[in-house]
Amino acid sequence: MNRLIAVIGGDARYLELIKQLKNVPNNKLLLCGFDKLEQGFTGLNELELDELDPSTLDVVILPITGIDQNGKVETVFTDKEIHLEPNWFQQLKKTCVVFTGITNDYLTEQTKNSGVKLIPLLERDDVAIYNSIPTAEGAIMMAFEQTDQTIHSSRVMVVGFGRVGNTVANKFSALGAHVSVCARSIKDLARITEMGLQAIPLSKMAEYTSECDILINTIPALVVTKESIQHLPTNAVIIDLASKPGGTDFTYAKRRGINAILARSLPGIVAPRTAGKILADVVNQILDEERSES
Repeated sequence: MNRLIAVIGGDARYLELIKQLKNVPNNKLLLCGFDKLEQGFTGLNELELDELDPSTLDVVILPITGIDQNGKVETVFTDKEIHLEPNWFQQLKKTCVVFTGITNDYLTEQTKNSGVKLIPLLERDDVAIYNSIPTAEGAIMMAFEQTDQTIHSSRVMVVGFGRVGNTVANKFSALGAHVSVCARSIKDLARITEMGLQAIPLSKMAEYTSECDILINTIPALVVTKESIQHLPTNAVIIDLASKPGGTDFTYAKRRGINAILARSLPGIVAPRTAGKILADVVNQILDEERSES
């Protein structure tokens, strides 16, 4: 039984995702928002939105960034605007599954009102853990670019010990950096110590930033505050990996002359092919689970 999949918009990661999904038997792909690509690149025809019949679709894959509050789809490979109106969602069959990277009130409301299943991929643990690898490698790349010293023997402070923070701390430590990790929970602080790294309670971060060359934040809340930044050495760099607007007081960092960078979507920048394969693998796994349950 064929599975009709519409990929609507997306960035470089989606080129690999399309390739991977196309290779799965019974998957039939329709592309919308890729007219800048030669058809031979994907081997698939590109359609206009009004040429897509929503009632026939089994799967809709929206960009990692989702859609805005007006239904506008973020696109990279077309200059044409694509809007998904409430009526478009209403035409989807109830068994349709809608994938996005992140959702918002508009998308959540439209899928709920239409009775279709919405899966925000970046909220899943498996995707976040897989993505933490290219994210950490991207942070390493930025550290090389933004500093004038080796990572080996550098004093690196990682703020947060979640899925990304754990991997970042591991990778920098493996390169010979002196890594400290700031975390809230006693359990995380114990694990950090067990890993041979310096564990710092998040509430005491400001007491340790004077001995930091590279500060890497992974917490999507304002945690790298004026108090912490004012003690950083002037040649230190802040790499903020948290989702927009980050967790750093960028205004104060600039005032102090500290190089602070909001590094968003690193997997899609440093390793789009790997990031696309990760997404395709998870999408295929979810769809196979959905089919076995039905």
